Amino acid sequence: MPALKTQVRVTMALAFLSLITGAFSHLALTDISHGGEDLSLEWNVLRLSALILLIFIGSVLLTLRRVLSQL
Repeated sequence: MPALKTQVRVTMALAFLSLITGAFSHLALTDISHGGEDLSLEWNVLRLSALILLIFIGSVLLTLRRVLSQL
């Protein structure tokens, strides 16, 4: 049971991190839509946000699978 609690805490931390990266993604997309000369930082922010979201979704699915197996 302690391992499940740890997994839930990690998933909650990833959820919070995903919300933060969502805000940064919005800012990056706003900069990209306004145009500019060097947008590499903005694209890297979007790549990192996508990676964090994928890890979060995977963590949610694994945690839910583990919870269901214990019910």
